[in-house]
Amino acid sequence: MANGKNVPATIPALGGEASLNRYLAEIRKFPILSPEQEFMLAKRYQEHQDPEAAAQLVTSHLRLVAKIAMGYRGYGLPVSELISEGNIGLMQGVKKFEPDRGFRLATYAMWWIRASIQEFILRSWSLVKMGTTAAQKKLFFNLRRMKNRIDAFEDGDLKPEDVTKIATDLGVTEADVVSMNRRMAMGGDTSLNVTMRDDSESQWQDMLADTDPLQDEIIAESEEKEVRHELLLEAMDDLNDREKHILTERRLAEEPKTLEELSQVYGVSRERVRQIEVRAFEKLQRAMLRLAGDRRLLAMA
Repeated sequence: MANGKNVPATIPALGGEASLNRYLAEIRKFPILSPEQEFMLAKRYQEHQDPEAAAQLVTSHLRLVAKIAMGYRGYGLPVSELISEGNIGLMQGVKKFEPDRGFRLATYAMWWIRASIQEFILRSWSLVKMGTTAAQKKLFFNLRRMKNRIDAFEDGDLKPEDVTKIATDLGVTEADVVSMNRRMAMGGDTSLNVTMRDDSESQWQDMLADTDPLQDEIIAESEEKEVRHELLLEAMDDLNDREKHILTERRLAEEPKTLEELSQVYGVSRERVRQIEVRAFEKLQRAMLRLAGDRRLLAMA
């Protein structure tokens, strides 16, 4: 029954916020199971994978999911989506429930329901993870409650004494409290396709500067590269064969040769190869400058 599979389609459809009241009314029709009924159904599913038993266990606890989901309404996400995620957690709880341990399904499934909803909120709140450790997640889901408890309703940063108290009570650093409070004050991620105002068709993405180069800049750069390449080929004619080979292998090859490798080719020391390379490069620079000057003179004529 992973992710709710193998459960008959007896769970009412939850299409969105518009159908939420209808959904809440429908789930109240499912009976609450007695401890004996719950135990027998759980054993049937555990031993025989009976999908009908699993369905009765799930539907009898849909009201629990809705109640827990309502407690997470302050994060700006549709309640219908929170309930849907909680239902997935409930199904996971039913799948792993062990009735012989002696406690009720609601006690066990509550953890799965909350975990599923909280993971959904963390995924939806920001593309950048809000919390990666258990302590940070605890801070994310308890910060509002802690602020209400100490009457910290002011906008902006918390008072230092409030930061200290929250950090101490939740077992996190004061820096984590300050950072999380600022992130939550900003709200979750907003799509760049959202309109800037209700009476405008302009979107936030319209305000972003295009960092790509202009078409004329691309063409000019391409032409300049071509000219430099032509000058390089012409200037290479000023070098003798040894200078041309060493310079090419040392500075123009995709995998440059070492001084040691070239010294063995020419039977000279590595220092001598280095001197030839430097001299060849200086000759190449002078030749390219001379050729570039000649081209400018021809262009002006």
